[in-house]
Amino acid sequence: MTPEDVAADCETIVLRTDDPVDHVATVVIDRPEARNAMNDQLREELKDVLDALDASDVRAVVLTGSGDTGTFVSGADLKDLQGRSVTEQRRWSNRRKVYEVVSELSKPVVARINGHAFGGGLELALACDIRVAPDDVRVGFPEVGLGLIPGGGGTQRLPRLIGEGQAMRLITTGELITATEASDLGIIDVLATDDSLDEAVTDLVEGIAQHSPLTLEYAKDAVKASSRLDLEAGIEYEKELFVQLFATDDKAEGVAAFLEDRDPEWSGT
Repeated sequence: MTPEDVAADCETIVLRTDDPVDHVATVVIDRPEARNAMNDQLREELKDVLDALDASDVRAVVLTGSGDTGTFVSGADLKDLQGRSVTEQRRWSNRRKVYEVVSELSKPVVARINGHAFGGGLELALACDIRVAPDDVRVGFPEVGLGLIPGGGGTQRLPRLIGEGQAMRLITTGELITATEASDLGIIDVLATDDSLDEAVTDLVEGIAQHSPLTLEYAKDAVKASSRLDLEAGIEYEKELFVQLFATDDKAEGVAAFLEDRDPEWSGT
């Protein structure tokens, strides 16, 4: 099934293709009545749409929340958690998580954080490759106030971005910070305003989508490897990916186009 076919069957996900530019898909989390909180249905539908996009010729994905809620994603829907036993929660936690699907997507994923991102919403943004947000939205992990800790990778991804001390401060206090402070810490990669958010996202994905989809996949793979490999092993891995690209049509096309002073025509092979 095409991504459009998959999305057509979804109740909580809206898909816009070639938006905001060609070769880019925008995935909208759409539960306005719950401030875009993630329930089990939303997680499954989001995974299905992302799987379909991963198998498509899309070069980049934008992940955002529906625009009339004031939130990107407000977190997990607590109604799903209420009354769950340890056994039930362990079964749910052992399933393939939506955060891993986002992180492992072969395409670069941009989080368009168009409103507050709390708990699981911030974890979803951290699973993306690049985060763009207006300066006045707030982000944080309030789970400690519920007798919980982040359970979607927040305790692991956040320290890798901002260091253990700052991550410990935010997670153990439950403090909610502005995107401006989050940018200073390294959580937000592109800081915008409410009025310039769309322009910032468009400029970013336009710069990504003009390149070979195969090269983008290899580039993301190499950069992601840096967080799981030591420096020596990472350099060896980068070298192998670099060498493999010499067998591709896109490498030949890219070099030829540069030498002939023309725009390349990528085939993705």
